[in-house]
Amino acid sequence: MTNITVQIPESLRAAIEEMAQRDGISIDQFIALATAEKLSALMTADYLGQRAKRGNRHDFEAALAEVPDVEPEPYDKLP
Repeated sequence: MTNITVQIPESLRAAIEEMAQRDGISIDQFIALATAEKLSALMTADYLGQRAKRGNRHDFEAALAEVPDVEPEPYDKLP
């Protein structure tokens, strides 16, 4: 493990402490989890951006043309 010193506003520290207590974890665990969640979101956005660059409109429309034009099953209909 690595130690990092971060300066944050007192109000943010208090909110972190409250949420960590509510979840029954330490402040360190809460911050590590929050950091991991943010990294995951950013990495997912990067991955999806890279995948989007590989696609093209023509192939997308060709794939859609293969889908039958039928009514959805009753359980799949919007209310």
